[in-house]
Amino acid sequence: MPTKVAYLGPEGTYAEKAAHTLAKLEKLEDPTFIPCVGLRSVIEHLAKKLCDAAVVPIENSVEGGVTTSLDALWSHPELFIRREVILPIRHCLLSTGSLNEISEVLSHPQALAQCSEWLNKHLPNALQLPTNSTAEAVRMITNSKFRGAIASRSANKLQELNEIAYPINDVLGNRTRFILLNHEEAQVIGNTASLAFSLKANQPGSLLKALSYIANLELNMSRIESRPSKRELGEYVFFVDLDLSSCRNKSYLTLFKKLEPLCEHLVHFGAYKSKTIEES
Repeated sequence: MPTKVAYLGPEGTYAEKAAHTLAKLEKLEDPTFIPCVGLRSVIEHLAKKLCDAAVVPIENSVEGGVTTSLDALWSHPELFIRREVILPIRHCLLSTGSLNEISEVLSHPQALAQCSEWLNKHLPNALQLPTNSTAEAVRMITNSKFRGAIASRSANKLQELNEIAYPINDVLGNRTRFILLNHEEAQVIGNTASLAFSLKANQPGSLLKALSYIANLELNMSRIESRPSKRELGEYVFFVDLDLSSCRNKSYLTLFKKLEPLCEHLVHFGAYKSKTIEES
């Protein structure tokens, strides 16, 4: 049976490239790729078992955590991270017209934010319109000379638009982490591990005590990010990534036993392999 892999569509998105890359790294047999509208829809496809795996962006080097993905993961603790790939992001401006004709620029909100300086300099009066994906933006500007889209070069393959400028992202080292999710049991072997937790009490020192357990076990915390719990003001969920490249798995697993008494909820997304792709 082919493995069904959901991703943020339509065809031509960075997520599609990540999905193909992750499927190859995981050596999935005869994968079938399912484009979805919206990141939450991608994760819901997997949660409802309409697919076997899902690929979503989780963090960008410029804009930080992808909040929709983080919130959806917290809502589905039964899903686990199987593998991660880090892709370089190289945006270009596409249109059927020329630069001086463009009065509207369409793209995913993260792409618009990642090109904000370039847009302010070259198209300061253009209206910026968010879309569900960069590839959707490309599809929406066809035959509209006054519209431009920010997307990858691969998104232009089927549309034959004019490439107005490339690359236009403000930071040339722009990268995005994409993760492959599935229903299988959390792994304990890999060079990266992810977890999330909420504390039992919002008291002075509560978070510091939790983080001290990480430090005392000599675990390197490569990322920490907070998200509102959505229950009340001042209550947060903390997402943490650990670098396991130089630690023993025994120390890593001990951490969860120490954190449990402090936490109202504690989710282990698993340990997994991470690979950085260098080509654009």
